[in-house]
Amino acid sequence: MPLEWVDYRAAARLYFLGQVAYACGDLLYRLRGGVNAVTQRQSRLDIHSIIATHGLHHPLNKLQQDYVPPLSNRTLFQRDDHLCMYCGQRFSDRHLSRDHVRPTSKGGADHWNNVVTACIRCNHYKAGRSPEEAGMELLAVPFVPTHAEYIYLMSRHVLADQMAFLRAHFPRSSPLHRRLGREIPA
Repeated sequence: MPLEWVDYRAAARLYFLGQVAYACGDLLYRLRGGVNAVTQRQSRLDIHSIIATHGLHHPLNKLQQDYVPPLSNRTLFQRDDHLCMYCGQRFSDRHLSRDHVRPTSKGGADHWNNVVTACIRCNHYKAGRSPEEAGMELLAVPFVPTHAEYIYLMSRHVLADQMAFLRAHFPRSSPLHRRLGREIPA
């Protein structure tokens, strides 16, 4: 199961500590060390794009059924593909905002199931009203991403082999499959 992103330095540390069970995916880095005085061979460490570790790992609690990933504007905007969920236009981060479908002033929670991406104009127009009260229609139903989906949403650049690995762990009903260009048969 995908647990988290680590940079090449953290991966090298895991190799050094003997925590890597196996590696797959593409070779990303080849680190070269010193030359052994006896064998005259230079040490080398290959870092692959996907590594599996041994034993218990602190992020395992992220795989529990009731795990809810932390909500941030960056991952929310990624989840909604930078589209305003009211007017349907795509915007840059600086022209987007977090809209509470059920306004917080009316008891709405700051939770994945109650927030959508909205352009600043639509969010101001909706104000403290529900979409129905404002005469606006939501283009998509908000959802809580699984941990694998959240890992994808957090990343700026996902390599092809990493994407294939992550998508294999998305739920069959995930809206992200359609966005990534592959429908999953029912």
